Amino acid sequence: MDADGVKQPLLSKPLDSTQTDKKELKRSRFRRCKSAPLAEAFPQEADLNGSNQRSQSILGNLHPSFKRVAIILGFYLGFGTLCLYLMGNEIDGEKTNDLLDAVYFCIVTMTTVGYGDLVPGSVLTKLLACVFVFSGMALVGLILSKAADYLVEKQEILLVKALHLRNKVGPTEMLKKIETNRVRYKCVTALILLLLLIVAGTTFLALVENLDIVDAFYCACSTITTLGYGDKSFSTKAGRVFAVFWILTSTICLAQFFLYIAELNTENRQRELVKWVLSRRMTNVDLEAADLDDDGVVGAAEFIIYKLKEMGKISQEDVSLILEEFDDLDVDQSGTLSVSDIALAQPS
Repeated sequence: MDADGVKQPLLSKPLDSTQTDKKELKRSRFRRCKSAPLAEAFPQEADLNGSNQRSQSILGNLHPSFKRVAIILGFYLGFGTLCLYLMGNEIDGEKTNDLLDAVYFCIVTMTTVGYGDLVPGSVLTKLLACVFVFSGMALVGLILSKAADYLVEKQEILLVKALHLRNKVGPTEMLKKIETNRVRYKCVTALILLLLLIVAGTTFLALVENLDIVDAFYCACSTITTLGYGDKSFSTKAGRVFAVFWILTSTICLAQFFLYIAELNTENRQRELVKWVLSRRMTNVDLEAADLDDDGVVGAAEFIIYKLKEMGKISQEDVSLILEEFDDLDVDQSGTLSVSDIALAQPS
């Protein structure tokens, strides 16, 4: 807070050019905050296979636990299986075992594969199928996709280690590479898992369902893409047991892969925009737009905010809301905040 009551710029004026050490210290203040963990405090010999607390906290904040996913999925499949099992006589098609067919029909419905080998045969089962397909799609989109995302991210470190097998990369450098190329690693990992699932499904259909290799590959692809023509499907007990797990995993994996492709495209466009903003020369018009407090001087904070707005990181509405909060906290209207301002701004 200023003693003379004169409004000051957002950041203090730069120091003399001779004081290089102080300038470096000032720059370091922009890179750190007291609440953020220091990079030097990161353990250099941390275990990258799961004991690293930083990576665990990131994953824990982004994704639900497997326990929660299992409870929701178990409730959905349990309720659906019970209803379809009790109405097994009202379902038409190729049947193997009443309980297995109920689970299989529930999975095929929720993933929208719809082979047609089992179909509702009454008004009640048709209405029940309509309920299951909408609730199943919501479940896949909101819960199971996050679980699949969790599984993919758990493999990121292994992928980075494999790509840099010949280079000795420390834990800090490893995490930096993961953060920088996170979406790209997701795409690669999801693609590898998708190819493995296609191979596994094709092999199983050829060996267990006795389909030739072309029909097996055709059935696997039509299932993963939820096309489900119905001319080729799982008709044996072993096949339907396999299908219960394989269909659910493969369809979600494909959806995640396309999601990562779209995310990667958006990220690349954002990087191109950032590169263009940083390489563009400042003009007098830009300087005037960056002067938030209209004092004729653009400080470091104002310059950073202006650049972030150009990059699309923040909007003018965000800046206005933050400035409103600043004005509310700046009780003496000095243009700076101090401990006394915070104390006076607090409700009694």
